[in-house]
Amino acid sequence: MKTSTVTPVSARNDNSQLGLWLYLMTDCILFAALFATYAVLLVGVADGPGPAEIFEPWFVLTQTGILLLSTLFAGISLVAASFMKRQLTVIMLVLTGIMGLLFISMELFEFQKLISEGFTWQTSAFLSAFFTLVATHGLHIFFGLIWLGVLLYRISKQGLTEKTIGHIKLFTMFWHFLDVVWIFIFTFVYMMGIIQ
Repeated sequence: MKTSTVTPVSARNDNSQLGLWLYLMTDCILFAALFATYAVLLVGVADGPGPAEIFEPWFVLTQTGILLLSTLFAGISLVAASFMKRQLTVIMLVLTGIMGLLFISMELFEFQKLISEGFTWQTSAFLSAFFTLVATHGLHIFFGLIWLGVLLYRISKQGLTEKTIGHIKLFTMFWHFLDVVWIFIFTFVYMMGIIQ
């Protein structure tokens, strides 16, 4: 008599959740190293500008509000999915994606503006650390948007199943993590840079 080796969906979701937690821990180490590097290189402005000369508080505050709003939409999508509200889930995920795209567009605009003014990652150690830290976070947002696109495709094909709801949960955890990292960037890089 053959025994089935198929793993139940809930067990696969538990393994995926453990895998995501392990990944997020390694990401914490990565961002901790980038923050430490930034802290050390912050004073290395050479003859270039410091944070107070290049950061625009209202622009960054708007960008932060957009990312926080996207995280709210992601959270609502998970709640809607748990109540099997497919249409609301999809709407909230699409809004999450739109806010994420807007956030990345603003980040690219900021980089383009700094570079056009002659403030590149080659100008000073401070700017090298700044571009590396902020761009690494932006790259995570970019890959999160790709993940979101795949997730929306799966929901369109499979509907709200235990598996797709598990994927929404994992995505939401990842997106919330990026939100927390951005709050640290907003506070430590932008606000403290402007205050100094």
